[in-house]
Formats: sequence, structure tokens, C-alpha cells
Amino acid sequence: MAAPLHSSSGHNAAAGGGAKTIEEMYQKKTQLEHILLRPDTYIGSVEKHTQALWIYEDGAMVNRSVTYVPGLYKIFDEILVNAADNKQRDPKMDALRVEIDVDSCCISVYNNGDGIPVEVHQEEGVYVPEMILGHLLTSSNYNDNEKKTTGGRNGYGAKLTNIFSTEFVIETADGRRQKKYKQVFYENMGKKSEPQITKCKQGENWTRVTFKPDLAKFNMTHLEDDVVALMRKRVVDMAGTLGKTVKVELDGQRVPIKSFCDYVDLYMKSANCDRPDNFKRIYEQVNDRWEVCVSQSEGQFQQVSFVNRIATIRGGSHVDYVTNQIANHVVAIVNKKNKNANMKLHNVKSHLWVFVNALIDNPAFDSQTKETLTTRQGSFGSKCELSSDFLKKVEKSGVIENVLSWADFKLSKELKKTDGSKKSRISGIPKLEDANEAGGKDSDKCTLILTEGDSAKALAMSGIAVVGRDYYGVFPLRGKLLNVREANHKQIMDNAEIQHIKQILGLQHGKQYESTKGLRYGHLMIMTDQDHDGSHIKGLLINFIHSFWPSLLKVPSFLVEFITPIIKATRGQTTKSFYTMPEYEEWRKNLGASASSWTIKYYKGLGTSTAKEGRKYFEDIIDHKKDFVWVDDQDGNHIELAFSKKRIADRKQWLTNFQTCSDQYLQWLMALNQARGRFCFVHSRGILSRKLRWLSSLVMCQNTPHTTMVSRV
Repeated sequence: MAAPLHSSSGHNAAAGGGAKTIEEMYQKKTQLEHILLRPDTYIGSVEKHTQALWIYEDGAMVNRSVTYVPGLYKIFDEILVNAADNKQRDPKMDALRVEIDVDSCCISVYNNGDGIPVEVHQEEGVYVPEMILGHLLTSSNYNDNEKKTTGGRNGYGAKLTNIFSTEFVIETADGRRQKKYKQVFYENMGKKSEPQITKCKQGENWTRVTFKPDLAKFNMTHLEDDVVALMRKRVVDMAGTLGKTVKVELDGQRVPIKSFCDYVDLYMKSANCDRPDNFKRIYEQVNDRWEVCVSQSEGQFQQVSFVNRIATIRGGSHVDYVTNQIANHVVAIVNKKNKNANMKLHNVKSHLWVFVNALIDNPAFDSQTKETLTTRQGSFGSKCELSSDFLKKVEKSGVIENVLSWADFKLSKELKKTDGSKKSRISGIPKLEDANEAGGKDSDKCTLILTEGDSAKALAMSGIAVVGRDYYGVFPLRGKLLNVREANHKQIMDNAEIQHIKQILGLQHGKQYESTKGLRYGHLMIMTDQDHDGSHIKGLLINFIHSFWPSLLKVPSFLVEFITPIIKATRGQTTKSFYTMPEYEEWRKNLGASASSWTIKYYKGLGTSTAKEGRKYFEDIIDHKKDFVWVDDQDGNHIELAFSKKRIADRKQWLTNFQTCSDQYLQWLMALNQARGRFCFVHSRGILSRKLRWLSSLVMCQNTPHTTMVSRV
């Protein structure tokens, strides 16, 4: 037979005089006791917090450090939102009045419109006002099949204000029943007076809640300035979210806000006070449930949002819904304008300031403090599809320019990570033959020779044996350089050859160069085959420098080329060198039958030249070294014409013009080349000179345009 239950008191007493009894260790509390014991579960912290928040001061919203008790702020907000909710129940509501008496620590919230029914609830046996404001877990919002756009839902709300007050007064006028109701609760809803029922006029409908917060529960002795400032700001919130049909008063003065637009302007006023160019705001009332505003933000995402007039200070699904539409639109435009931007939604959001005023069916929040909406988009009860007109206005607002500027800054910052510097020794670059004086005090006298492959490097090294290693360095290219003008950011960052050239020369991204004093080399010499591939490589190198450091191309003698013959004709002790095929063909034609007495050597590339020939080239380096000379801004325009995808149509026109004028000018051009004894870029004034420069570049690379800069003998 089972032993009967015994009290544990004796056992605990025997176990030790100071030990707690089982009854002391394990306790059951009433719900009211639990709320007072663990307030943070219901109203948030009852300790003071300091954080940056928006408050209403001097006719504008000001973001400053505020010290407040979240729980006290919450019990005020519950009563305020309840009053504003009445607008949804009775659209005729047109007045909301709030009084905050700091001296007496008394707060009053009044709204007109349908009051609380002054009638006894037959099941509970109490008047409805007492039931919904003085009994826990009572609400008119429990039917989830009924869609409501009010703030309350869980049956706590105003009762929490009652519980955390020393005095809580309910007054309501029920014009339909012509009854006026008043009841007072005391000592944290622990005591109450009997309801006072009096008569009122038919059609007289209003509700007033007056309460005195129990400041001791919040470790306070009086209503502090920061807390009052937050309360006043929430009253202004109501004026902005309720709109012009409700007259909102604070301490007897009408709040001068009649629309959500007016409300947003309070923030704009603050944001623009120290700015020479004001932030613009774009507003749209999408429908009767959604109002949206957007402006620019400086470096981080900002949002001010409301759900059924509840301030969702941490945003939520409603803010994401709106912001993603805007951000997706901006991302598409920015990535189209700058192919290297590679913008993502979170990048764009950092430049947006979004304001949302929404009415949501039966909203769900992350906690009783209701700072974040968690309702899924499909359960909102309405859609907020931003119009194309609104999105076009966003395009013109400055947001696009901000994001593009940030993208450029971000890309520049990443490219700067691969910057070179003026130092005497660098390591980790395979196949680099560095000049002895590179990066030193005489670095501006040094020349870096970029060769087309290893065979050309071997030829250059043979020549350097003549001129010495002090002022000449060599670095072989693996082939055609990347067209950086059309490459994306990742391609540029991942291109080892581009990064090596930056390191070798000591180039710094974005720097404006007026001289080469800050570089490891004062001259960049291009040494490629004299065929169209070689010319293309020259053009790509010029394009590389022009894309990132256009000022360098204007520095005299920075960019040079090393030219070698493509054909040599020998007869006895006489040798003639030809640098272009047209030049050779013209010479051969003029010789006629006697051309057969000459021995012809074709140079397929630099690798065809012997080491002896390489030394000879460098002995006569003045004859083989040609400077590229920047004439005017048309040169830059022509470089873009050759390498930019944006200039495809112009390039087609360019080639068309070449085909129509080539016969007219080519004979004159070749005659000039023959007279000079070598190929050169021709420059003189006027349209003719431009045509000839185009032709010369085209002849050089066999109709593959690469540059319009002038190479002078």
C-alpha cells in the first residue's frame, strides 16, 4: 500500500536550520504578481538605458543620446496606441488629446469617437470598461478570423499601464446607451472603486484614460526630461500617421502636423540643417493602407516606420517589403551604369532612408514591446507595389549618384591595396629584371622595357648589355594585356600582370601625376613585334595607362616605344631596314628587276633578331626609341574610341571614313614614310591631320585601331 503524502517541512528542518523549505523554493504566483515580479517579459526593461533616438524638439526631429526607461515608455505607448486604434473602429473620430503633467506625474489621453460600451458583460458579470482595462487577458482582438488593423492583440495592452500605475482612471461616454462611466484603480490594479454611472447626451462618444505611473517600479522619482521628450515625440507620431482627419493636441496645443508628408519633413529639416544641398524626399500614397517616403542616407540604412500607428523602431517585414523594391531598382541602374560596381541589395540599402506608414491585418511582432514586425508579406492583407513614377523620381533624387560614388570609392580602395610605391627593391615578381637605380634618387632616369614575351626579353637583355643595368629594367608580358576599360573589377584585381606593372612602376591608383618623381621608373618603353599583334599590345598598354592615370600620358617622354625593322634588305656592305610593309613594297616596286640582287630577311618577330642585332639596336637606341607625345584632349577621345564598348557606333563610322579616304591619302602617307626612312605617326593641324593619324594607326595594326597618340621621330 502506498505511503501517504507528508509535509516536507520536517525533512528540510532536519537537513539544516538555514535551508529553504520546498514551499519556499517552489512558488506559484498569480499573473498580476508575475507581471510585477518579472516586468521585462511584458513591458521591457525597467532599468535606465541610454541610446541615440529621435525626439521632437524645436519643431524638428532631433537624433540625440537619450536616457530613458523602456518599460515606462511602453506603458504610455499602450494607452496612446489604444486611443489611436479607435480611428479604425470609428472613422468619425477626429480628436486625440494628450496631456503630460510633469509636476503631478499625471498623464491623460483622450479620444473621441465611439466609446467603450457601458454595459455589463453577461458572462463576466462586470462592466465592459472594467473588464477590458482592469482584467488581464481580455481583448476584442482574439478572433483571428476577423481581420483588424489595430495595434492590440494579446490581451495585455492597457492593463499593463494599469498594473504599473499608482492610480489609473477610466472615463468613457457611450452616446448610444446615453451612459457615462468612471472608475478608478489603485495600487497597481490591486484595488478599484465602484464604477460611477451617469447620464450623457445621445451621440456623446469619447474615452479618457488618466494614470500616474508608479515611478518607484522604474527606479525613478520624477518624470525625467528625456522620457517626457520621447512621449511627446510619440504624440507627434500620431499626428503624422493619423493624418489630417484627426486633430492631435499636446498639452492644449495642436501639433502642427497634418499628414505623413509633413511628418517626414520634420526629419528632413534636421538632416538638411548643416547641408549645402538638401536631401530630397519622394512620397507616394500607394493606397489607403500604405504611405511610403524615401530619401538619402549617409552611409547606413535608416528607417522610420509604423504598423497600425505602433512605432516599429527596428523595422521588420513591412520595411523589407518596401525597401527591397527600391533597392532592386537602384541595383539594376547602378550595375548598368558601372559594370564593375557589382552592387548587392545591402550595399544600396546603406544609402536609403525609408519611411513607412502601414496598416497590417492582425500584425505579429517579435515581442510584447512590438519593435519589429514579423508578419509574413502574404499575410499583410494588402499590397504595396511602388509605381514606376515613384521609382523614376528615386533615380533623380541623388540616390543613384551616391551609390555610384560609393562604388567608385570602394573599387578605388580595393585597387589601392595593390598600389606600388617608390622603393629600391621589390620581390615576388617572376621574370622581372629590375634596374639597379629603380626606386632610388635617380629613378626618374630609369626606363622599364615591357617586352612581348620571353624571346623579346632575351633580345632586350642582349641590348642592355650595351647600355648597362643601372637605368634599364625588363619585364616580359605574357601576351595581350587585359583591356581594362571593359574588364570588370574582379578581372582587374585577379590579373597578375596588371598588378605586377603597378608594383614595378610604383603606380598608385587614382593619383594625378605631373612628373615621374614619385615612380620607380621615369619612362615606360614598349618593345613589341612590328605586326598587328604588337601594335594591339601597344594600344592596350596605352589604354591601361589612360584608364587609370591619364595625367601620366601628358608627362613628356614617359611613354616611349622601341621599334625594330620587319624587313632588312642587304647587298654587299649596304643594308636597308624597313619598318612597315607598305614602305618595303614601295621600295621594291621602284627597284624593278634589280630588286632580285638584294638579300631579303623577314623578321617574324623580335625573337627573329639575333643577339648581335639586339646589341646593335641598343647602340643606336636614339634611332629606335620613339616618344609618344600627347597633343590635346582629342588623343584621349581617340583612345576611348578604339577601346570602349560605348563607342561601337562611333568606331564603325570611323572605319567607314577610313575606307572612303584611304585611297586619297595612303599614297601620300607612304611617300612621306619612305622619305623619312621609317614609319611614324603624322601630326599637323586641322581635319586632315586627324584623318592621317587615324590612317597611320590603322596601317600600323592592319585595321586594328589602338591609339591616336603621336609617335615622333
